[in-house]
Amino acid sequence: MKKYISEFVGTFVLVLVACGVAVVTKADIVATSLAFGLVIVGMAYSIGNVSGCHINPAVSFAMLLTKKMNTKDFVCYVIAQVLGALAGSLVLGLLLHSFAALGANTYGGVGQLAGSLKVAVLVETILTFIFVTVILGVTSKKEHSNVAGIVIGLTLVLVHLIGIKFTGTSVNPARSLAPAILQGGEALKQVWVFIVGPLLGAGLASVFYHFILDEKK
Repeated sequence: MKKYISEFVGTFVLVLVACGVAVVTKADIVATSLAFGLVIVGMAYSIGNVSGCHINPAVSFAMLLTKKMNTKDFVCYVIAQVLGALAGSLVLGLLLHSFAALGANTYGGVGQLAGSLKVAVLVETILTFIFVTVILGVTSKKEHSNVAGIVIGLTLVLVHLIGIKFTGTSVNPARSLAPAILQGGEALKQVWVFIVGPLLGAGLASVFYHFILDEKK
């Protein structure tokens, strides 16, 4: 139960703080990117020893595919992550006195570079592939355990830096689903892209890890 609670709390903090920064800075690329990355660093060194600090269904999906977690834990992790994200979005909305803008992901809006569905799916797939590949690689070696949180956090900063102008950067279905549910409108209509893209990217990362990076093979 401790690991599920940890995943709830970690995802709550990620959505409340990082999405909160995105909202109050009007999605400033540097500030938002750093917010997401720094939350991961902080959570990795606080709850990481309990749950592994997935706080992302795509990461948990990759761990399931690479047999680093069982089906029961996967289901419970995802439930905890989604509930944590919903709680984070709810608190953010209450703090802002509005649920009109909670940092949900979209594509094709004014000023965005992802003008089509295909581009949005491709961006989310590729960025999640990069992010999850780094996670699988750096967590597979015990000698990297001391720096894993920093490496993963910086990688999340990296994918946000390139992805924000395209889709707002999701790479995390829970982080996208929760604010979309509360915002409604176009964000809710498009949210499936930010579920399918990250899961597809995580699946590809798992295959890449299995055949290329796994030193046990």
